[in-house]
Amino acid sequence: MIISIFLGSMLGAMALGIPIAFSLLLCGAALMWHMNMFDAQILAQNLIEGSNSFPLLAVPFFMLAGEVMNAGGLSRRIVNFAMALVGHIKGGLGYVTIVAAVIMASLSGSAVADAAALTALLLPMMVAAGHDKARSAGLIASAGIIAPIIPPSIGFVIFGVAGGVSITKLFMAGIFPGVLLAISLWFTWWYLVRKEVVMPPPRKTKTEVLVALKDATWALVLPLIIIFGLKFGVFTPTEAAVVAAVYAIFISVFVYKELNVKKMIPLLISSAKTCSVVMFLVAAAMVSAWLITVANLPAQVVSLLEPLLGSPRLLMLAIMVLTMVVGTALDMTPTILLLTPVLMPVVKAAGIDPVYFGVLFIINNAIGLITPPVGTVLNAVAGVGKVSMDEVTKGVIPFMIAQFAIMFLMVMFPQLVMVPARWFY
Repeated sequence: MIISIFLGSMLGAMALGIPIAFSLLLCGAALMWHMNMFDAQILAQNLIEGSNSFPLLAVPFFMLAGEVMNAGGLSRRIVNFAMALVGHIKGGLGYVTIVAAVIMASLSGSAVADAAALTALLLPMMVAAGHDKARSAGLIASAGIIAPIIPPSIGFVIFGVAGGVSITKLFMAGIFPGVLLAISLWFTWWYLVRKEVVMPPPRKTKTEVLVALKDATWALVLPLIIIFGLKFGVFTPTEAAVVAAVYAIFISVFVYKELNVKKMIPLLISSAKTCSVVMFLVAAAMVSAWLITVANLPAQVVSLLEPLLGSPRLLMLAIMVLTMVVGTALDMTPTILLLTPVLMPVVKAAGIDPVYFGVLFIINNAIGLITPPVGTVLNAVAGVGKVSMDEVTKGVIPFMIAQFAIMFLMVMFPQLVMVPARWFY
């Protein structure tokens, strides 16, 4: 009965067009009413406490770092460096997109910000070179979702808070899977463009490559600072977010000199607006998460999935399919906040490593960002690139299939995640 009320109230509210955050609050109120414990004061208290978390401070700082990175010239220099490295290969602009996406992912952690920047910088160049516009937009969208997987990742921060899992370990465990996803895009793009007659840009000389590297050096240093700082315990993930934001601002203002105080004000306002939406969503979801615990919903789910507890791979497969279905209707943040408190007890009961589960869960949610009909990243690419949603959706399908294939490969072979993760720890 509890499960029916939980799903019915939330899906019913969403079907009426009520925003997700308010749907979560209505869902919480419905659960409280069913359990004869409705109290507006408890609801408000949990709403406030939901966002009152030190690790969640990482979210606004990583968002600000992404905004500054795009406006301050860091993104453009990374693309120029990738162009100098691999732009001359057949289909080189696609490989530039993938290389630039991996580097940018290690700077911001925001899929939408990275995809928007790559679309603005590379889509016109790819179309002008003769590449299919829909396919190019699809590649950019699927490359953009590497951002929530390679550290620093906003998705890992939210999952770590919701599931009580070490954010530092999640960051370290996400590096190799993120690279695997990039490799899958590389081979998919190679297969799709092998028969295209597109003239790549001329090969850059060694001097030009070194000049591009020198110009991008300040941008490329930041990922190393974050990864080594986390690995050797110099700072926490929240402090890493502050380092990323301050570093991006310093380089943009004093080194590249593309930002000033006047230009910073709109960036701060934009970041604050985006962050307020995310944090209100987090707070609303924490109300439902608290009531899920009070109603003992995880125990009911464990009992439902009890036949699968003896087979961790089969259980993970079932959870991944469930997350895929949910990801077609919900954005990444609400999916993480809703499913994590329900699924974590099941995962622990089956003896699955929470870090391993977290990495696959975030990968699944990241791919959900390019899964229609919601597909936040698809909408961002369509809007910035002035491409129809139908075209972007058509173009993204082969890349999305490749990324799902890598995800299910990790389900079958957990060593692909955990062996490299232990080295990075």
